[in-house]
Amino acid sequence: MIRSASRLAATSVALFLLASPVFAQQADLPASHLAAGREVAVSSGITGAFDALTGPLLTRLQRMSVTNPDIQKDLDAVVAGLRPEVEQKKQELIDASARILASRMTEAELKEVAAFYKSAVGQKYVQLQPAVLDDVVRQMDLWSQRTAEYIMTRAREEMGKRGHGLN
Repeated sequence: MIRSASRLAATSVALFLLASPVFAQQADLPASHLAAGREVAVSSGITGAFDALTGPLLTRLQRMSVTNPDIQKDLDAVVAGLRPEVEQKKQELIDASARILASRMTEAELKEVAAFYKSAVGQKYVQLQPAVLDDVVRQMDLWSQRTAEYIMTRAREEMGKRGHGLN
């Protein structure tokens, strides 16, 4: 599950970085359009991946190796104090995701997509998505290995026909 969330988080961040040039064109989007984008971002599960980014960062900080118990108490208090700030930072990423979606789809399209994610089948899709992504990644790994072997076998055959040997 953590691996799924991490993979989804990495994918989300990659999509965010790829789409960031679009932000310059978004000043003219109405608030209702951005709200529709936010609704899709949240209901689709995209933003759930952001928890997989922020949670481990705070947990790692809290689990730092501290030899003095008094320091550990202070560190725990600092982490507790940082949680709301990190949540605010996460909201920035959610807003960015909403802008990305709104820049690529009409408000009406976003409302249709949001309606799907609110439906029973849409909610089931969101629930299953991390496991499906894990399975797809496993299949991609297997496919990649098999295809690499196939390519090498075929290349050796073809090079052999031309009088060359490949290692």
